[in-house]
Amino acid sequence: MSSNGTSVAIACQGGGSHSAFTAGALQRLLPAVDAEYDFVSLSGTSGGALCAVTAWYGLLGEGSDYARDLLEDVWCDVAATTPPSFLLNEALVWRRRFENSMVPVADVSPYATPGRPGHGWYLSLLDRHIDFDEFDTLADEAPPHVTVGTVNVNSGVFETFTDDAITPKTVLASAAFPLLYKAVELNGHWHWDGLFSQNPPIREFLTSGRPKPDEIWIIQIEPQTREERPTSLAEISDRRQELSGNLSLNQELFFVRKVNEWVDKGYLPDEFKHVEIRWLRFDEELQAASKRDRDPRFIEDLIEQGRTEAGEFLNHLS
Repeated sequence: MSSNGTSVAIACQGGGSHSAFTAGALQRLLPAVDAEYDFVSLSGTSGGALCAVTAWYGLLGEGSDYARDLLEDVWCDVAATTPPSFLLNEALVWRRRFENSMVPVADVSPYATPGRPGHGWYLSLLDRHIDFDEFDTLADEAPPHVTVGTVNVNSGVFETFTDDAITPKTVLASAAFPLLYKAVELNGHWHWDGLFSQNPPIREFLTSGRPKPDEIWIIQIEPQTREERPTSLAEISDRRQELSGNLSLNQELFFVRKVNEWVDKGYLPDEFKHVEIRWLRFDEELQAASKRDRDPRFIEDLIEQGRTEAGEFLNHLS
């Protein structure tokens, strides 16, 4: 890994299947970061956590080329490629579309629908591609470090897990959207999707005691702006979900900007420094229902979009 004086942390926002865009972006970013920057940290929430942990495991295990291939393999495995999984995927996506169109659909708790993809499916996915028993050794080789965000359902406290504290259940908890998955027990408490907490964790880049980055690169999945006013119930529902997904991100960035302001005014000790914030955004306006879509063609298109946008992002830096 290069040491040119510019250190970088990458934060991966969650967004269900849209996080395949993040996988593609990381495929393009990792070789450049590995060669030209000091890569100090990764973080992620929900699908962003899956991408961040996969990238970290591959990068520290065998390098950026392996990380790129592993991200591809994981998301190809996420895709619904068998006839039963494809049919189930279509049913879940269309159910969400019906809900957005105000077509009456019975609400069913994930605790009452054992046939849908759940903990077992996700844990098997992780087990096929990532050996969490190696995390102790990989943590000794860090940086970069990796952090995953969840929310403690019982206490309402945001919780993060870093490096060798991350387990398959931690990554599962970060992706446990409560209307689709059961809560995950960690350390005697129940946890839900990190979309309700730090989406993604960012302030840990500055407060963890580890090397602080000069720049934070944010892969943002939820659209920050919309040109049109949402008027239909479907549009209102989608925009509300987007705003909710960005709420915690903007709170995290407020913290960084405030620290920058205090640094610039000389209010903080020398251990603090100004941190540049850069965005790589997924700007395509898709319906929220597509976040549940695991159609292989859709996943492949998102990965390719991520590669393209990341290439343009890097070109703007040069």
